[in-house]
Amino acid sequence: MDIRVLEILVNKVSSDWQKFAFNWFVDLNSAIAIIDNINANNLNAGKNAAGKKLKMRALLTVLYEQYPEDYESMITSSLKYLKRNDVLEELEKLDKFNVSAALKDFYIQKFKEIDELQPLLKIPANANLSNNFIDMCVVDVANMQKNAGYTAERMEFLKKKINYKLISYSEIFKHEKSLLIAGIAGIGKSWFLKKCLIDWASNRIWEKVEFVFFFECRLLNLYENISNMKELLNIFYKNFTKDLDINNHNIIFVIDGLDEFKYLNELINPGSSIKFPIVNVLSEVQKYNHVVAGRVYALDQFQNISIKHYNRLTIQIMGFNENGINNYIENNVIENKKENVKTILKESKIAKAMSSVPFYLSAICKMIVELKQIKISFLTMTDLHASIFFYFYQKHVNITKEPFIKIDDLSKGHHILKVMESKQHKKYIFIICKIAYELFVKSKVVFSIEEFQKFTSGLGKVEDQFFGFIERVETNLGYQYQFVHLTIMEFCASVYAFNNFSGKEIIDNEKLASCLSMICGLTNKSQNSLVTILVNLNQNRCLNQSRCCLFKCLVNSNYFNDDKISMIHICSLIHYNCSRYYNNLFIECFYESQSSFTDDMKPTIDKRMWGILINDRKCYYETFCQNYFVNHLINSGRQLSKLTVCKNNLSDEEKDLLIQCSSNVRSLIFRCPIKFEGWKRENNLEWLRIRISNYLISEIDFKECFLSWMKVCEKLEVCLHDEIEFIDNFYKWIHNLNIQWLLISYRANRFNLEEFKNFITSKILLNE
Repeated sequence: MDIRVLEILVNKVSSDWQKFAFNWFVDLNSAIAIIDNINANNLNAGKNAAGKKLKMRALLTVLYEQYPEDYESMITSSLKYLKRNDVLEELEKLDKFNVSAALKDFYIQKFKEIDELQPLLKIPANANLSNNFIDMCVVDVANMQKNAGYTAERMEFLKKKINYKLISYSEIFKHEKSLLIAGIAGIGKSWFLKKCLIDWASNRIWEKVEFVFFFECRLLNLYENISNMKELLNIFYKNFTKDLDINNHNIIFVIDGLDEFKYLNELINPGSSIKFPIVNVLSEVQKYNHVVAGRVYALDQFQNISIKHYNRLTIQIMGFNENGINNYIENNVIENKKENVKTILKESKIAKAMSSVPFYLSAICKMIVELKQIKISFLTMTDLHASIFFYFYQKHVNITKEPFIKIDDLSKGHHILKVMESKQHKKYIFIICKIAYELFVKSKVVFSIEEFQKFTSGLGKVEDQFFGFIERVETNLGYQYQFVHLTIMEFCASVYAFNNFSGKEIIDNEKLASCLSMICGLTNKSQNSLVTILVNLNQNRCLNQSRCCLFKCLVNSNYFNDDKISMIHICSLIHYNCSRYYNNLFIECFYESQSSFTDDMKPTIDKRMWGILINDRKCYYETFCQNYFVNHLINSGRQLSKLTVCKNNLSDEEKDLLIQCSSNVRSLIFRCPIKFEGWKRENNLEWLRIRISNYLISEIDFKECFLSWMKVCEKLEVCLHDEIEFIDNFYKWIHNLNIQWLLISYRANRFNLEEFKNFITSKILLNE
C-alpha cells in the first residue's frame, strides 16, 4: 500500500468514505457489511472529521487486504463515481501511483518464472519462485568466514551445513532492514533476490517501499563511466524514473553478484586513485536501503567498509534442505529414474553434500537420466565437475556428433572410458578452457563480441560453437557474453592451467591458489573417471610428466617446506594457523588426485607433523579426505603425529577415522569424554592428554572412556573437574601405571611424576 496515496484519500475523501466504499461491491449487502463492521470497530471515533478520517483509513486497509490486485484500479473507479477529478489529478501527479505499479508488473512478468539453474539452456525449464523457494535454507550469520576462492569457500559452506541456525523467509522482512546475502556459487542467491522482487511487486514485503531497483554487477561492469545514480537509473529503468527524485521516495537498491564487480577492490578500498566513476555510484547505494548479494568473501569485505549500517541483517543462503531436494527430484526427474537419483545421492556422499546447491542437484539429475550408458563417478569433487563438464559438452558443443568416448569391457561388468582421439574435440575443449582461464585470472565475468571473436578466430560462428558453456546477454551496449555459471568457468580454468603450465608455474601463480585441489584432481589416473577426457589436451606437453611434475612441485614448494610462505595472503583469509591450513590443503589435494605415497612425496611427508582434529566443524568431505590420507600414511609404515578429539557424537565416517588414527598415533588428546569400540593398540602411546575439566563424569564413565588408553601411554596429562567423586580411585589407577612423565591438574593441585610419588607415599604412610 502506497502511504502517499492513502494519506491523500484520507485527507480528501474521508467525508464521503461510505459512498467511496459502495463502488467496490456489486452486491450491496457486502458493502453494508463492511461499513457496519468498520463503524462497530470504531465506536469511539465520533462523527467529526477526525473520526471519518479514522474510518476511511480503516476502510482502505480492509480493501487493500481483500482486493490487492484490483486496489489501484478500484480507487480510480470510486473517485470517478464520486466525481472527484481534483483528487484524481493529484494522484496522477504522483509518478509512483502509476509508475511503481508498472515497475511491479515489469518484475512480475520478467521474474515470476525464470530459467532454472541447469545445463539445458537450449530448452529452458521455468521455475516458479513463489513455490520452489519454500524449501531453501537461509541462516543468520553473525561473522562470515573471511575466505577467498572456490576451495576455501566450498569447505566453509560444507562445514557450516553441519551446524547452523535457520531463519525463516518471513522473519527476514519483519523489520525493514538492509540485507547482505552471502552464499557459494550456484546456491540460490539470485533466486532469493528475484523472489524478493516478486514478493514486493505482489505487496507481500516492503509495503512502505515505493521503488525497488535491481542491478547485476556483471552488467554494471559495462558502464564504468557512469558518474551518478540518476544516469544509472536512466540506463536501466528509463521508463520508470522520468523526473524521479530518489531522495524524496522510499527506495531499495538490490545488487546481485558483488563478487563479479570488476572494481571490487576499489569499492572496498576507496581513495583518490579511483579511475572509474561507477565505483562511486555503487558506493552511494549504501546511503539508501539496500540488498546486496555475493559470494562470502566479497560480502565480508563489503560489510567492513567505512559507511556504517547498524540496521542491517546479514544472512547466508544454504540451498535446498532435505525436503527441497526430495521435492526437486519428484518434480523434475522422470518416474523410472527417481530411484536411481536417490540411490546415487545415498551412495555418493560428495554428491549428497553438494545436492543442496541447486546448480549441482540439477546437473546430477540430468546426467543420471540422460547419460544412460555411463556409470558416472562422483568419488571426488573433481570427478563431479568433470562429469558436469562432459554433460555440457555432449549436450551443446559436440559439433561432430561422433561418440566422444567409448566404453570397453561391459561384458565383464567393468567400464573403461577412452577418449576418442579427435583433434577437433581437443581443440574446442582447449579453447573453451582457455577463454575461462583468461577471464578467471582477470576476475572478469562479461566480455564483448570482439573479445569472443579474438578467442575463437577461425572457428566459424561462435553462437553455433560454444553456446552451452557460454551464453549471450543483451544489454544497452549490444550483446555481451559470459560463462553460464562461475563454477563451470573455474573448473575450465583449472583444466586449462593443468594442460598448459608446468607444476611450478601452477604453484607459483597466486590466481590459481583457489583451484589447486581441483588441478591436482586432474592428475587422477583412474580409467573409470571422466577426468581422463580433460587431460592431455595440449599436444606440446607430456601427460605423465605433467602429472608427476605437479605433485612434485606441490610437495616441494613453499607451501609445505618453508617457514616463510610465499602465498602468505591466503593465510590472512583463514581463521586457523598456516601449518594446519597447508596440511589440510595437501590432504585435500592428495585425496582429489587419488594418489599414493611416491618417493618424491616421502621427504615432505616425513618432514612435517601430521595432525587430525575431530570436532563439530568438520564436514563429511574433509573427514573423507583425511580417512584416505591417514590410511596411506599408516600403510606406509608411518605414524600420525597427533589426534585431537573434541566431539563425542560421531558419524560412522568419524568413527572410522578415529579408529584408524588411534591405532598408530604418537599423541592423543581428548577434550571430551567419548566411548567407542574397535580400536586396537599394538604399541605404546607416547602422549595421552585427557583435558576434561569442564565435564563432571562418573567413575564408571571415566574408566570406560579413558582407563584402557592410560594403560598403554608413556606420558600422561590429565585435567579433572573439581567436583568428581572418585579422586582416590583415580590416584590408585595412576599409581599402578608404568608411565615416564605425568601432570595432573585437580582443583588447586598440580602434580608432576615426582610430586605424585611423594604425595602417594604420604597418603600410604598416613593410612598406616
